[in-house]
Amino acid sequence: MASNAFSHSLLPQFTSPSSSPFSNRTSLRPISRSPSLSTPSITHQTLFITNCSSPPSDNNNNITSKDQTPIELRFPAFPTVLDINQIREILPHRFPFLLVDRVIEYNPGVSAVGIKNVTINDNFFPGHFPERPIMPGVLMVEAMAQVGGLVMLQPEVGGSRENFFFAGIDKVRFRKPVIAGDTLVMRMTLIKLQKRFGIAKMEGKAYVGGEVVCEGEFLMAMGNSE
Repeated sequence: MASNAFSHSLLPQFTSPSSSPFSNRTSLRPISRSPSLSTPSITHQTLFITNCSSPPSDNNNNITSKDQTPIELRFPAFPTVLDINQIREILPHRFPFLLVDRVIEYNPGVSAVGIKNVTINDNFFPGHFPERPIMPGVLMVEAMAQVGGLVMLQPEVGGSRENFFFAGIDKVRFRKPVIAGDTLVMRMTLIKLQKRFGIAKMEGKAYVGGEVVCEGEFLMAMGNSE
């Protein structure tokens, strides 16, 4: 009986139109439309959208634009300081032993950076090795020595193609194999020059994809060809 009386006493509060929750919600609508209450609410919403949604959209645009760039347009080509014809004018080497295709940086008598495009058509791959084409280490050293020749075979340095020889190598290390399809980038730097004895000492490093694959010290002799 007590519970029934309690429920009956609450029933009029929820059934009367003036006290219904829905009627209260309806009665607040005109108040929420007043300028004094609605303007701050709109301003707060605008600031929230601006501060939270704009940076992610910018980042997404940057990532999307980068991903949409074709891979053939992402990497610039090596510059050309000396092309193959200019290289042939300096070096006496010819096929199949000319192992420098392009010079991309050149300081006569100081340093040079040359590249060798390693392709499956190179004549040493059928024998080294038929099942795994690896560029021979001795040919990497020879290619680096030829870049050194480009540094030294200058009148102001005292060398010429008739009396310039590869005299020796020290501290040579092969770090990684070079295979068909790689681009061998070789830097040769003059360390010491003794014109009296006709000896030049050079430091060389070869890279593939920014990683050192071969390095060593080279001796060049500028003497009599006989």
